Amino acid sequence: MTDRSRQIDDFLESCGWSGAERAILAADASFRRYDRIRLGPRRAVLMDAPPDKEDIVPFLRVARHLCGLGYSAPEILAENVDLGLLLLEDFGDDTYTRLLGRGEDEAALYRLATDLLIDLHSRPEGDALPDGLPPYSDTLFLDEASLLVEWYLPAVSDTGSSDETRSSYRDCWATLMPHARRVPDSLVLRDFHVDNLMRLDGRVGVSACGLLDFQDAVAGPASYDLVSLLEDARRDIPEQLVAEMRDRYLNAFPDLDRDAFLASCAILGAQRHCKVIGIFSRLCVRDGKPDYLPHIPRVWRLLENSVTHPVMEPLRRWLDENIPMSLRTIPSVEACR
Repeated sequence: MTDRSRQIDDFLESCGWSGAERAILAADASFRRYDRIRLGPRRAVLMDAPPDKEDIVPFLRVARHLCGLGYSAPEILAENVDLGLLLLEDFGDDTYTRLLGRGEDEAALYRLATDLLIDLHSRPEGDALPDGLPPYSDTLFLDEASLLVEWYLPAVSDTGSSDETRSSYRDCWATLMPHARRVPDSLVLRDFHVDNLMRLDGRVGVSACGLLDFQDAVAGPASYDLVSLLEDARRDIPEQLVAEMRDRYLNAFPDLDRDAFLASCAILGAQRHCKVIGIFSRLCVRDGKPDYLPHIPRVWRLLENSVTHPVMEPLRRWLDENIPMSLRTIPSVEACR
């Protein structure tokens, strides 16, 4: 038995789950791992987040805040912050991804998720944001966007990315950031997409939408999570449905500057797509996880659509000059080694 296994056994014993059966539930792109545990009729989820790799305090902060607002984040059943171990309410298996794979009503699921954002963004900023939540700072915004030139470009180009290339890229984003912020701020969950959303039968209204994987939440532009939902790196969403959900959101906020909101969506969408292409490349190059590479062509299509907005002209020109179509491809696994 490893030291970590012993720590987990001791943790489960301390919170009344000694002898529980454990089965792998999920692992993600981080260092976290999730096990489903069973003890008689009881069921829960164990989050194993090694403390030298992950900090569970942000997850705890946001989970408790969301539950306090009446949303469905997993209830915290037990915790050991020093060991990076949590025991969570088990929401079951009905993620949006699985439901959509079974042919469930796509529009109904997206309406539920959009309505949750409408509800959250209708709250005064002071109520929507938990204490201690970090801001979506300009530095974080630029660092995330820069993952494209730090990890993707070297994986597809023999020349890589020079200091001048990286500098001109960041300068381009610096001109766009003020436009991205011309919308109200709110709680930004950051990974609001089908893999992290669940339908919870027996709950009514927006509480029927279960929320997962929100530990990276920040205070930032309210447009971000709608973009995360409707411009998904993992699946193609019909254009008509995207337009319907965007209109549904905007119609709920008649005083919102529509043009400013759509410009913010274009910028944040492009920033997210650049970040995701970089992250998927980094997962292969640094972490030996090539499974995300097949999504890159879809993310490029989303990015290319984002830069058609007039506000995105500086980035569109930069991409055409520095990452031409011939380089917008899937990095080879060999190049990632």
